[in-house]
Amino acid sequence: MRHRRPRGSRRAPRRRRFRTVTTLLAVLVAALLVRTFVVTPFSIPSGSMRDTLDIGDRILVDRAGYVFGPVDRGDVVVFDGTDTFGAVGDSHEPTLRDRLVRFVTLGLAGDVRTDYVKRVIGVGGDRVACCDPQGRLTVNGKPLEERRYLYPGDSPSELRFDVRVPEGRLWVMGDHRSDSMDSRAHLGDPGGGTVPEDDVIGRVVGVVWPLDRLGGLS
Repeated sequence: MRHRRPRGSRRAPRRRRFRTVTTLLAVLVAALLVRTFVVTPFSIPSGSMRDTLDIGDRILVDRAGYVFGPVDRGDVVVFDGTDTFGAVGDSHEPTLRDRLVRFVTLGLAGDVRTDYVKRVIGVGGDRVACCDPQGRLTVNGKPLEERRYLYPGDSPSELRFDVRVPEGRLWVMGDHRSDSMDSRAHLGDPGGGTVPEDDVIGRVVGVVWPLDRLGGLS
């Protein structure tokens, strides 16, 4: 005599599969929301921020912080330089790596050719100048103490300048001053080398890879 399988027994595996799929989708959506609005991973493409950040470092960028507060002097930020600094290096077409990064991150990593990482030296209204008699940068007439992050052997700037940062814009520089195409390199461009605050993607909070460089930025 054949025993009939209870009707509910066929539905149980389907319910489990449905719950599993639903859970995975919820995790994916949560991860995408976090990456879009909270933190996003980026990779450092050049040596312009050495030794604070080195080539190939994987960093986490806080996207939400500036929603609740202003960009501060000294912050290390990632910004979209499409309309100000242009593409990084001489590349005009996205590489296979660029396409893979954008595919894997569903486009949330931005355009790796136009995303820059620099330190904010001056904010809207500041007068940034180089240099005082001791060779230091000054902001509003006060010298900056940069030994904590300036690349060993570099001077604050070989190029002399004296700029007033427009409201809503930023003056940014790399920590490796002798190897950084930053605001100084765009003094003759519209905006005088400054970057709109609206182009800032977020603040760098720390390095997550490689492990021997793991840590936060002060």
